[in-house]
Amino acid sequence: MDIKRITSGLLGFPLVLAIFLIGNKYVVDVALAIIAIIGMNEYLNAITKVAKPVKWIAYLSCLSIAFIHIIPQENLNIVVTLSVPTILIILFAQVVATEMKTNFKDIAYTFLGIFYVVFFIMFMAFIYGMPNGNVLIWYALFAAWGTDIFAYFIGKYLGKHKFSKVSPKKTIEGCAGGTIGAIVLMLAYTYFANKYWGMNYSYLYVGATGVILSLVGQIGDFAASSIKRYVDIKDFSNLIPGHGGILDRIDSLIFLAPFAYAFFTIL
Repeated sequence: MDIKRITSGLLGFPLVLAIFLIGNKYVVDVALAIIAIIGMNEYLNAITKVAKPVKWIAYLSCLSIAFIHIIPQENLNIVVTLSVPTILIILFAQVVATEMKTNFKDIAYTFLGIFYVVFFIMFMAFIYGMPNGNVLIWYALFAAWGTDIFAYFIGKYLGKHKFSKVSPKKTIEGCAGGTIGAIVLMLAYTYFANKYWGMNYSYLYVGATGVILSLVGQIGDFAASSIKRYVDIKDFSNLIPGHGGILDRIDSLIFLAPFAYAFFTIL
């Protein structure tokens, strides 16, 4: 059993709890922006092995998360929508301004990183800013981390069939067990939300949502593994003992966040 991994997880949980329970949406936005900056730094350090990413716009994009709920709600959609082509225009302008010392590959990796880190994390802020967002945000966390925890232990002790060369340690048993574990946690959470917090969430809808979010989150995990294999690193950093970097810890969470936001809008 990896004691270092378990200890760092237990120490980190109170911090997450404090941010999402005590903080308001502005505090959460700032916290997510800081997480994005750390994650972006890890991504850029990894990609620097194969390209020269445009770091200034990547870091600047991270700061935008801190202003999500300062922008008037009626203008937010158009601002976020226009930010995508604006970033792309700026990146191509960089190619022109540097006379192709910054090339297409450099800006492609940069653009991917901004989407992968900034836009995906941004949806966590969107979820928290929804009505009952302080309740809904935990569904996303349970879907991601419940999958990770159950997949780790079930895969470690019961896993026999390897899943993919992208992540050789993962097993079919672990992936299936992670999904089942996430669903159980989400349904248990629904029971408390309905009984003690006055919610009226459908167990069937939550269960179906749990299946999809867990599977999407696991694809996010494989996506992170594919990046690390491409640049030949084990972890994005050694920031969190036993887990690696911020991106190693939230790779599944940020992937499922946009889908969670969509499902919660319906819920």
